[in-house]
Amino acid sequence: MARVRLSVAERREELLRAAVEQIEARGVAAVRIADVASALGVSNALVLYHFSTKERLVAAAFAHAAEDDLAHLRKLVGRRTTAVRRLRAAVRWYAPTGTAKGWRLWIEGWAAALREPVLRDVAQDLDRQWKAAITEVLAEGVAAGEFGCPDPGGAALRLTALLDGLAVQMTVYGGAVSRARAQKWVDEALARELGLRREALTAAAR
Repeated sequence: MARVRLSVAERREELLRAAVEQIEARGVAAVRIADVASALGVSNALVLYHFSTKERLVAAAFAHAAEDDLAHLRKLVGRRTTAVRRLRAAVRWYAPTGTAKGWRLWIEGWAAALREPVLRDVAQDLDRQWKAAITEVLAEGVAAGEFGCPDPGGAALRLTALLDGLAVQMTVYGGAVSRARAQKWVDEALARELGLRREALTAAAR
């Protein structure tokens, strides 16, 4: 049966999905253009036509994988409710104890970004977007008098550093940190950044 002819955008989407799957299965270092092409039954030349190099394909695949998570993050922080509720929902969702997917993929990406400038630029931009979203809600909460946070940008960096670190511990070293303990630490860190007691944070976020 002949392959369905796809538009440029549809073909690019198909290639990115396949690239994400191959990276998850093989790792950034081992994945090849040929692996992506073979998974779809297309030529290496077609993949290279759209992305020109493996490095550009990998970087685009990571950006593609992050789009859904970033969209969901923006939905959580954009809800019409208190800043405390939005922050706790966003932090608990993004934490490795939540439902955000792709931690194995991102740990692979962080390691590869040490040697691949194109991927590093993409990962850094995505990281900035996450921190900017959290910083904005922190600043809104301060302005509304919900809590005190003298340095929203610093607080966002500390929170994300904790979440990323927990992700490494829980994803790479299975059983190193229990889900319950991680959730407790995340709540305690958020409460500390907001100048609240953990019990008050939990009550305010209901």
